[in-house]
Amino acid sequence: MGSARLKHYGWGREGEGMSGAEQAFVLGRYRQKFGRDSFDTIAVPKLDDLKLREPRIVPPRALAEICSIDVYNRAAHAYGKSYPDYVRGMIGDYDAAPDIVAYPRNEAEIAAVMDWAGGAGAALTPFGGGSSVCGGVECRVDGSRYKAAVALDMRHLGRVVEVDKTSRAALIEGGAYGPALEAQLKPHGMTLRHFPQSFEYSTLGGWIATRSGGHFASLYTHIDDFVESIRVVTPRGVVETRRLPGSGAGPSPDRMFIGSEGILGVISQAWMRLQARPTFRAGASVRFADFFAAARAVRAVAQAGLYPSNCRILDPQEAFNTGAADGSVAIMVLGFESGDHPVEAWMARALECCADHGGTPEKADAAAAHLEGAAGLWRNAFIRMPYAREFLTPAALINDTFETAITWDRFESFHDSVKAATERAILEATGIKGEVTCRFTHVYPDGPAPYFSFHALGRHGALLEQWQAIKDAASDALIDAGGTITHHHAVGRDHRKWYDRQRPELFAAALRAAKRELDPQAMLNPGVLIDP
Repeated sequence: MGSARLKHYGWGREGEGMSGAEQAFVLGRYRQKFGRDSFDTIAVPKLDDLKLREPRIVPPRALAEICSIDVYNRAAHAYGKSYPDYVRGMIGDYDAAPDIVAYPRNEAEIAAVMDWAGGAGAALTPFGGGSSVCGGVECRVDGSRYKAAVALDMRHLGRVVEVDKTSRAALIEGGAYGPALEAQLKPHGMTLRHFPQSFEYSTLGGWIATRSGGHFASLYTHIDDFVESIRVVTPRGVVETRRLPGSGAGPSPDRMFIGSEGILGVISQAWMRLQARPTFRAGASVRFADFFAAARAVRAVAQAGLYPSNCRILDPQEAFNTGAADGSVAIMVLGFESGDHPVEAWMARALECCADHGGTPEKADAAAAHLEGAAGLWRNAFIRMPYAREFLTPAALINDTFETAITWDRFESFHDSVKAATERAILEATGIKGEVTCRFTHVYPDGPAPYFSFHALGRHGALLEQWQAIKDAASDALIDAGGTITHHHAVGRDHRKWYDRQRPELFAAALRAAKRELDPQAMLNPGVLIDP
């Protein structure tokens, strides 16, 4: 994680951020969108300016060493990284700050914190890196059944405990951050190769709890595909599943905890499937006259069984916003990799599929194309863009994203209806025409995962209401058109209303029953997935 601590407000560590040139590029795009030379920008409160309520509970002496009540720790665990989180932090609203932050060092201390919190009538929120973009870690307990709120930060459980090179797997603790995890695997010549956008600032346990989407655009798209077995500390005891390459023995116990978002227990360890580090790569950027032509090429590649590691497309405006193109063409970022064999044949066949739909590849060195041209520009923008929110939100600019999945037969009409509904909502909420763009993040033989971005010029004092109106319209459109409310960002609190519509009600009843059995006091992450 490095020596600097994570910011209490903003992305990354203290002292990190976009360069002056990067900020000028991003703000320049917004000036062009909205025809403004400047924006109404307010100052964000500094840490020393924050006033938090006095803690409503006190940890027992036996746990005092691993608990903190200082302002930084409480403020840094109040929110994740969603747009509402940024707005509330910007105006100094830290009512959701936990009373206590606990930093357990082992499973025994996790269980001890659970026992204490349960006895104190407190809600307990598991906390990995705090990178949730859907309200996954906020715990507001005012006026509820809970007397206080405790955040359980897993950062001290960050080891790769064991590596099985024969089976290509490793036992890894749930608090391991992405870079530290990969650094510990590297001497063994292995990699988990799961790189979500939040890779630097998120943990293995968080990836599993939220069904994170990672590096691979096809085949191994979610963390689910890498989980071999799991160990979870619950208020009723420890659940440990058997380590197997596969099993047909009833419903999978692993699957019950993958995606459970902290409501059933705390993921302390998992055996994870590994891969050889890639030594063969091929990449290309391909230009298309329009987005739907690019989408049809993606479908051809996905259904050919080529399984590219990267197969993302950007609509013309999305490509322009990231600097990958001039706004006149859609861009496909295509890549293959292997730790075993050359991949040029797969790339050649994929480019044939693209050519069938009018795709024209940029000229570049195939082995380094993922770092060059449009692909390189997009990759850099993708990694750096989360830093922009900390200066865009204070400028009253509403920029957010939502992702979904839909089958190929419905994609084009789905895209148009969702985009139109979101554009209408922006105009109605703000009175100013906004912008909605689309790209693909992951692809399957039966459908894509479209990822929409929206941009609006809001008004200070009304940003949360304006954002909510846009979010509601977009989410209603997704569900009404048959998509999922989330493909890889999880449910959290922001998506809860639409998740209730998407899931079968009898399944919700079964999930409530599991919650009652594993967490009888309903202390774990209340408000997420189900109501206790």
